[in-house]
Amino acid sequence: MINVFVVKYGIAYVLDLILGDPRWIYHPVVAIGKLISFLEKILYRFKNKILTGFILNIITLSLTFIISLFFTYLGVFFEIFFLFTALATKSLADEGKKVYRILKSGDIEKAKKELSYLVSRDTANLSTNKVIMSIVETISENTVDGFVSPAFFAFLGSFFEVTIFGKALSLALPFAMTYKAINTLDSMVGYKNEKYIEFGKFSARVDDVANFIPARLTGLLFVPIACIILGYNLKNSLKIFFRDRNKHSSPNSGQSEAAYAGALGIQFGGKISYFGKDYEKPTIGDKLKEFDYEDIKKAIYLLYTSSFVTVVIFFTVKILIEF
Repeated sequence: MINVFVVKYGIAYVLDLILGDPRWIYHPVVAIGKLISFLEKILYRFKNKILTGFILNIITLSLTFIISLFFTYLGVFFEIFFLFTALATKSLADEGKKVYRILKSGDIEKAKKELSYLVSRDTANLSTNKVIMSIVETISENTVDGFVSPAFFAFLGSFFEVTIFGKALSLALPFAMTYKAINTLDSMVGYKNEKYIEFGKFSARVDDVANFIPARLTGLLFVPIACIILGYNLKNSLKIFFRDRNKHSSPNSGQSEAAYAGALGIQFGGKISYFGKDYEKPTIGDKLKEFDYEDIKKAIYLLYTSSFVTVVIFFTVKILIEF
């Protein structure tokens, strides 16, 4: 018997690998971002920022869930399309490749400019090594929220159904798109600065909870298995994961970063500048080698292979449970 979820999500995954985020498609995350901005303008004016931040989160997630359920009702084409847009494997890899090509051409200033679109840290004074570190760190961190987490929530949602007008609807897409809304809220208002420290507090906490399991699955299972396939340092990946995964200020980012750092024999952290102020970030990984251009390509290979491992494991579990 063919597993419907495996077929639909398999097609969505292949589309992501082929198309990435094509410019000619209006991305749903853009619409979610506009909704958040619209609601923020209304809600931020009120005095109790924690309460209004909570309301912002609930309205955004509820509307995303309901609209996603509506598209699921419209049919399998819409379901596959939106599942595809929830994934970001190729788009993340393409950003890494872009910085790689610019660095190889010798234009460090252009590379720093390109990097500034991807990270919140100041890039103007970064050395070549720091540029490489930053893009590899970005790939390692976003392996979770760019692919593993939406895949995880689609997988989780596939075990639940609701019936509307006599039609049984899978919650795979509503779960996946609601996660994307959680992640978008965190990226827009989940900052610990003066403006958002209270207003974005609830959104940041929800994002921490949502990524908790996917981040640990990535660092403990998906990246290490990818190391076996690619011939990277499995033993060191696990060693650094268990040793350094909780050094990061985020409860989740360090999980995948530690696994990547160990696999590649590199070290993240050190002196980093944010909004004109220097910070000394804890180091993750052992500096077994200096950074070089090829570390970007290796991180991209690890991203692609980890995404494949994720899909294979989720699909296998789904088929076995429903066999």
